[in-house]
Amino acid sequence: MTMQARNQIKTEQGGDASVYDRLREDIVLGRVKPHERLKVSELARRMGTSTNPVREALQQLRGEGFVIMETNRGARVRPMDADFVRDIIEIEMLIEPKLTHWYVGNATAEDIRVLDGLCSQMEALKLDEDHAEQSRLDAMFHQYMYERHYNRHAMELWWRHRDILGAIGRPFTISPKRRNEVLREHRALLDAIRRQDADEAARVIAAHVEGAGQHIIEQMRVQGNVGRAAYPA
Repeated sequence: MTMQARNQIKTEQGGDASVYDRLREDIVLGRVKPHERLKVSELARRMGTSTNPVREALQQLRGEGFVIMETNRGARVRPMDADFVRDIIEIEMLIEPKLTHWYVGNATAEDIRVLDGLCSQMEALKLDEDHAEQSRLDAMFHQYMYERHYNRHAMELWWRHRDILGAIGRPFTISPKRRNEVLREHRALLDAIRRQDADEAARVIAAHVEGAGQHIIEQMRVQGNVGRAAYPA
């Protein structure tokens, strides 16, 4: 499913979906704090809806790991700390190499041309500006690789995790060092795809994902939001 299609679905759904989207954004952007109680009646009143859409949104957020449900105590916000980022990254380091390995065997000359163009667009951006455009092009690069994969559940999980990590990382400024690493990693990945070296492409994407997670965790560490042990020994 393309980004345009996903956005169109969100627009058309309205109602329950908008409650979920608004509540998830509030959590990710810190408008509601870690451990804060999420009272159904208060949320329904604030969002101008009945309690049923709120309950459904909370259950969906619970399934995604944003919300913790406790017997007789209701729902509360899960801490958005580095442990949470680590957990997502470890899952993505299993999913993305699999998606990439499959893609290498199915990539066409046109695919390589498109990916090469996206790399060039990212490389042409100013080093200390255009962070939003960098993120948009980066998402397009990976989505172009994954969107034809037969495992739609894996694709949706990848997209959901990318949304989460993107939102968590949005307040942080990507360092010039990390930006250059990302550009080099994209080129290394494209080179492996061009050579039809699926194992190398999977290795590169795993390192790429891990690097992205470590960058976010380092930024969180600066803010003192590391959690118990971001990457255990």
